[in-house]
Amino acid sequence: MEIPTIVIPPVETIETISIPLPKADVPSYIPLVVPPSDLQEPEGTEPIATQPLPAPKLTLPPLPPIPIPSSEVLVTAAAAAVTAVAATTLTQPIIDNIKKKLQKFLQGKINKWKEKRNKKKASSAK
Repeated sequence: MEIPTIVIPPVETIETISIPLPKADVPSYIPLVVPPSDLQEPEGTEPIATQPLPAPKLTLPPLPPIPIPSSEVLVTAAAAAVTAVAATTLTQPIIDNIKKKLQKFLQGKINKWKEKRNKKKASSAK
């Protein structure tokens, strides 16, 4: 009797790939130094007087320089303009619809009043 055997081929070694470790850029910041609440000016020093920056101006050759308002003013004006246009655009169809219905209602009342007046005139003329 013959016993079956399995022939296994020789093992081949497989080279592995070396993967470098990942590197991370950790964010850093400069700490904010908050002065104490009882901070006072040292004795013998005087404050430095600073002048406010002049407003930027738009220069067009035939016109005098035009001052440009600050960004806060521009943002407020733009927000007000956008809100006004949006409100007008959205409410216009509603107002037109109400106007038509009110006009019909009033015209009906005026017509009834005219009919009653004509009837009274006709009955008093007889």
